[in-house]
Amino acid sequence: MKKIIHTTNAPQAIGPYSQAVLANGFLFISGQLGVKPNGEFAGVSVEEQTEQSMKNLEAILLEAGMKFENIVKTTIFLADMDDFVKVNEIYKRYFSGDFPARSTVAVKTLPKNALVEIEAIAVKE
Repeated sequence: MKKIIHTTNAPQAIGPYSQAVLANGFLFISGQLGVKPNGEFAGVSVEEQTEQSMKNLEAILLEAGMKFENIVKTTIFLADMDDFVKVNEIYKRYFSGDFPARSTVAVKTLPKNALVEIEAIAVKE
């Protein structure tokens, strides 16, 4: 059985999908752009957008009763792989202890011409 997770503390989906789905203890969080809950970009830099992406993940995790420590896998999509180091500097601040598994890929474009998008899978232990 699945449960749709939704919070007003993260941006609304811009298409036919949910912010997150909880199923069998796993939380599947849709990709989060660096967009504030009001739909506006947090800024024009990859650092500002990454920070907001992480805040959006956190809001969804909290709505599901989880934390960053529950994340087991993330995927980061970058418009420019040259931003890899900048994104890592912000990303790593959100985790304490062991990091989740992760993939990072460069893409041609992201929705709304964003610079970064981050999705995650978390599990309740």
